Amino acid sequence: MKREKKAKPHSARYADLKKKIEPKNSYPAAEAIKMAKETSTTKFDSSIEVAVRTGIDPKKSDQQVRSIAVLPHGTGKKIKIAVVAPAEKQKEAKDAGADIVGGEEIIDQIAKTQKINFDIIVTVPEMMKNMSKVAKILGPKGLMPNPKTETVTQNIKKTIEDLKRGKITFKTDDTGNIHISIGKASFDEKKLLENYQAFMEVLNRVKPASMKGIFIQGITISSTMGPGIKVQI
Repeated sequence: MKREKKAKPHSARYADLKKKIEPKNSYPAAEAIKMAKETSTTKFDSSIEVAVRTGIDPKKSDQQVRSIAVLPHGTGKKIKIAVVAPAEKQKEAKDAGADIVGGEEIIDQIAKTQKINFDIIVTVPEMMKNMSKVAKILGPKGLMPNPKTETVTQNIKKTIEDLKRGKITFKTDDTGNIHISIGKASFDEKKLLENYQAFMEVLNRVKPASMKGIFIQGITISSTMGPGIKVQI
C-alpha cells in the first residue's frame, strides 16, 4: 500500500506570523501588503497576489468583467509577447520589443503543434479571421486576442510597450472571482500599494451596468503559498 506524503510543516517563523493575522479581521491595504511580505516563506521570490470576490452572477454574460490595468511598477514577471501581423507591421513589432513576430505561419504552427510558447499574443483587426483557426486552442487559456484587452489593435508599438511596462488583463472566473499578481515579495511596500491602487481604481470603474447590489464583496491579499489576509473595502 502506497503511503501518503505528509504535508511539510511550516516554519516556526511562519506560524508566529500567521498568529498575527486574525481571520475575522480585515486590514488596510498597506498593512495587508506588509503582512503578505512578512509571511512569504518560499525560497523563490513569491508573487503578491490579490483575490477579489465580486457579486456578479457568473451565469449572465452581460455581467462578466474583463478589462485591463497598467500597474505602474509592473508585476516583476518577464512576459513573452508574440505578434501576428502583416509584413508591413512586423518591423514595428520587432522594434517595440516583441519576442516572437510573424504572420500566418505562427497561426499554422499553433494549429499544428497545439503548443504555446508565449504569455500574450497580439494581432491586428485584419488578421482576426485567420486567428479563428486557433480560437479553440487559445480561448480556453485566455490567450485569444480581444479588442477589449487591446490585444487586437493597429497600434502595435504602443500595445507592446504598455505590456512590457506592466499592463495586465483581468477577468472574472466561473465563480465570479478575480485573481491577479500585483508584484513580487521583493518589491517595496510602496510599489506594491501603488500597483494595488491602480488595479482597484480600474476594477471599481468596470462594474457591470446590469448588476444590482454590492460589486466588490471581499478582497484578500497573500504571498505565494502564504496565508490570506482580508483587506478593508
